Amino acid sequence: MTTGQMLTVGQVAEELGVTVRTLHHYDEIGLVVPSERSHAGYRLYTEADLRRLQHVVVYRRLGFPLEKIGEILAAGAGSDTVVAHLRRQREAVTARLAELDGLVSAIDRALEAEMNDYRITREEQRELFGDSFDESYAQEAEERWGGTDAWTESQRRAKSYSKEQWAQIKEEGAANNARFVELMDAGEPAGSEAAMDAAEEARQQICRWFYDCPRPLHAGIAEMYVTDPRFTQTYEDVAPGLAQYVRDAVVANAARG
Repeated sequence: MTTGQMLTVGQVAEELGVTVRTLHHYDEIGLVVPSERSHAGYRLYTEADLRRLQHVVVYRRLGFPLEKIGEILAAGAGSDTVVAHLRRQREAVTARLAELDGLVSAIDRALEAEMNDYRITREEQRELFGDSFDESYAQEAEERWGGTDAWTESQRRAKSYSKEQWAQIKEEGAANNARFVELMDAGEPAGSEAAMDAAEEARQQICRWFYDCPRPLHAGIAEMYVTDPRFTQTYEDVAPGLAQYVRDAVVANAARG
């Protein structure tokens, strides 16, 4: 719109993306009244009218009711500048964006939890387990054992655990690893009673939280501690040599019947 140019209702509707009916309504309630008329009596919007209408459109899209918009515009009449209106609108938009961003995050968390059918989200799992949490482990485990009773039982139980219960599981695992490190540093052989007792506690933790884990099955799992680099690294990050030590203790515990 060039300076001094006046627009018809149809032209304004097209330019601002509103309906002619909406413009007529604004006119009827006195919110935005076209200042001029054509010789034929048609409404014509001046540059000032269009500027006021632009403010109305922005406030409306922000969710303000028409009555409130009228109050805002009336309060600024004669003293408020276009810049002041724009600053106020920017603040409102920024606040709405922050609100919507928080809402999207909440929806994402709820959606993820609903889709996974777990009481703890993937994000919360990462918070608890850090770099040791890797979704590829779960995918590979499902490929290996997805059809077994142990896998089915593990999935059933895991879905019911809260964040607090997962924190307890993590704490118990860390305490068990600390016990292994203590024994290894003290020179206790992996086949000693103390080391086998630590291995038995690790097995019992699996039984308590996930599935029945007979000693031969536990020994088979322990083989991955030294054959799968990812599992090995998890233990080596705790203490060098721990992966082999735990594996040997678990195998010794399985052998004692």
